Amino acid sequence: MAEPMWSAEAGGAVYRSRDPVRNLRLRPAGRRSRALPVVTDPPTAGARRPPDEEEEAEVGWQEKLFSQFEVDLYQNESACQTHLDRQYHEEILKLEKAGGRKNYRIFTYTDHDRFTNLEEHCQKVTDSDHEVPSYLAERMANVRRRRQDRKPIEANSLKSKIITWEPSEEFIKNNHVINTPVQTMYIMGDLGPYGKLGQREYEHVLCTIKVDGNGVITVKPDFTGTKRAYWIELDRQKRELWKYTIENASVQVQQEEEEREQRVFRDLYSRHKEYLSGLVGSEFEMTLPGTLRLFVNGEVVSAQGYEYDNLYVHFFLELPDHWSSPAFQQLSGVTQTCTTKTVGWDNVAYFCYPFTLEMFFSQENESEDCLPQWPVLYFEVLSLDFWQRYRVEGYGSLVLPASPGLHILTIPTWRPVELGTVAELRRFFIGGSPELEDMTYVRIPATFKGERLSRFGFRTETTGNVTFRLYCLQQSKAFLETSASRHRMQSVLDRLGGFSQQSSVYNVLEAFQRARRRMQEARESLPQDLISTSVSTVHQTQEP
Repeated sequence: MAEPMWSAEAGGAVYRSRDPVRNLRLRPAGRRSRALPVVTDPPTAGARRPPDEEEEAEVGWQEKLFSQFEVDLYQNESACQTHLDRQYHEEILKLEKAGGRKNYRIFTYTDHDRFTNLEEHCQKVTDSDHEVPSYLAERMANVRRRRQDRKPIEANSLKSKIITWEPSEEFIKNNHVINTPVQTMYIMGDLGPYGKLGQREYEHVLCTIKVDGNGVITVKPDFTGTKRAYWIELDRQKRELWKYTIENASVQVQQEEEEREQRVFRDLYSRHKEYLSGLVGSEFEMTLPGTLRLFVNGEVVSAQGYEYDNLYVHFFLELPDHWSSPAFQQLSGVTQTCTTKTVGWDNVAYFCYPFTLEMFFSQENESEDCLPQWPVLYFEVLSLDFWQRYRVEGYGSLVLPASPGLHILTIPTWRPVELGTVAELRRFFIGGSPELEDMTYVRIPATFKGERLSRFGFRTETTGNVTFRLYCLQQSKAFLETSASRHRMQSVLDRLGGFSQQSSVYNVLEAFQRARRRMQEARESLPQDLISTSVSTVHQTQEP
């Protein structure tokens, strides 16, 4: 029964090792067989195969085993051109004095040799033996994959030719170098006929080993192990068949050494963890119980729809009761002066001005009935003319969002106006315009203690709008509480949630009031006879 074998084109395997790659050792072994029966003399008792038909060797990582072709080449000193060639010449002379080399068919190509397996880089698309490689595959096969015999250029040396206008094929092939940190080693086999060793056409790749800087070892084909032997069929007159195996001959680590290595790695990892903890800190800074920390990374994005050019924005933050900020925190800022550009129908000034706000909310007595107020950002938009005189273009306010995350808000603005042409002429020529003494008058001022705030007779004009981008972060120990305990006690966040609900209801009521005022204004603008006619028509439709 014939022994089953694997083709040499079998897939490879990838290993990862933390040991130095110099400890890697391989044991290739091969012998000649025949695919077709050949009539020969019957073997005598105790006969063995000729030494050139069966061979076994043990090879270390990047260990050089010379082939018959290299021995014949490097024996002649005149054929040695590079430093590597002269080194090989000396090694071969030492081998000859020591009695010659022990290997005949198995040899190696190291990472320093000028050998590249072109078939490995010309990947086939189909499994056909007659597939013709494409033009791109042929060109890429000629590209050298490693730096070979390339010395660094000294700083004081100058190239004779900076630009090569007519590069030759050899020049292109030698300079198209992919400098990768991968070292490659080939285990080769000289499968030539008996007495004809040393011919390049009979050289075949038995195994390819690649190792990168991360300890990843790629072996193609994989170690034989418990698998069957690989085979290479040569299409010659006798259809010779070669079988070979690749074994891992590396020295196995003893159990005591492996345990000691594991202890060293654990100690190293623990020291590195302590080092990182010392840089970052073992834990984040926590707030006090019953305190909410609000951190806002904001940006004044743009302003658009204003009458004049050269705009800038002045803003400040108002903290209500029970809110505080660190001593180093700045609660106000002024953007740079920015000219506008036409985008569509509007003139837009892009500020992209960043600011940072940090504040704390703490309420000592949580049994209070009043809901907490949220911080308000007040701002005004001003313009600057040629004579460095400014005009007020608009006022606005922004309540910081009660929910964390990203918020992009566009806030409309208004400005106070005076009746008459003189005020507009003064605004155009002199630059002055009515201003608010207290910017918090945009909303209900914090200093107001009455029941009703009257704005009767105060005339305003709608201007443009300002866009803000806010990244809000909230931190509180109440987030760590369970849902049951949070439902059982009125914590800070519950009150803040009530505030957000109150704000939503207020927005709905305010929209309803605006719609009611618009209906009233439309009703007053209609003629009285049309209103009476409409009312009588409604009464007639309601009669049974």
